[in-house]
Amino acid sequence: MKRYEALFILETTGKEEGIKDAIDRISSEITSSGGKVETVQKMDKRSFVRIADKKHNAGFYVNIIFESEPSAVDPMKHRIALNPEVFRVMFTSAPAPKPAK
Repeated sequence: MKRYEALFILETTGKEEGIKDAIDRISSEITSSGGKVETVQKMDKRSFVRIADKKHNAGFYVNIIFESEPSAVDPMKHRIALNPEVFRVMFTSAPAPKPAK
């Protein structure tokens, strides 16, 4: 299994109270694809610097570190992108955790 880091920007217009549910759905999608979620970091709602349209001017940022088979990442990415609560998503390879001193 390989370690990945995914940054999600969630669509929060008018539904700030549903953020935890959206994060739970994303985490369950990762685990149903055979992955294992290590950490979930809720960042905060941030305004976009460059606004593409008036409808989307801010989003709630969430960083998730997980392990998964490389062959399962692309199908998982496509299924997550179909979720209407996810505005943008970016997957990268995560470095191995540093051992504690």
